[in-house]
Amino acid sequence: VQLQASGGGLVQAGGSLRLSCAASGSILSANVMGWYRQAPGNQRELVAVATSGGSTNYADSVKGRFTISRDNAKHTVSLQMNSLKPEDTAVYYCRHYDYREDSWGKGTQVTVSS
Repeated sequence: VQLQASGGGLVQAGGSLRLSCAASGSILSANVMGWYRQAPGNQRELVAVATSGGSTNYADSVKGRFTISRDNAKHTVSLQMNSLKPEDTAVYYCRHYDYREDSWGKGTQVTVSS
C-alpha cells in the first residue's frame, strides 16, 4: 500500500489545518488508517486512528480539537485540526495497516507559531 499525504503548513496558535492522506495499491476492506506525529527529540506518537469499521481513537492531547474521518470507498483519511497549539508542531505521518503489512507515508510538517 502506498500513501500520499497532503496538507500541513504554518499556522498561528488557535488556527486550523487539515491533513489528507490517500491510499493506493492492494487495499483490504478491513484496515486501520490514521495519523502519527514526531516532534524534534521526541518519539513518534499516535494522534488519531480510525478503523474501516468506524471506530476511532485519539491521543488525550488532541481530544476535542482534532477530528479524524475516513472515506472507505476512496481509501482516504483526513485529520481536521482546530485550536492548534505550539505543542502540536511536529512532522505528521499517515499510516495504513492490516493483517498483511504496515505502511507509512512521507511526513508533512505542521508548524504552529505562538
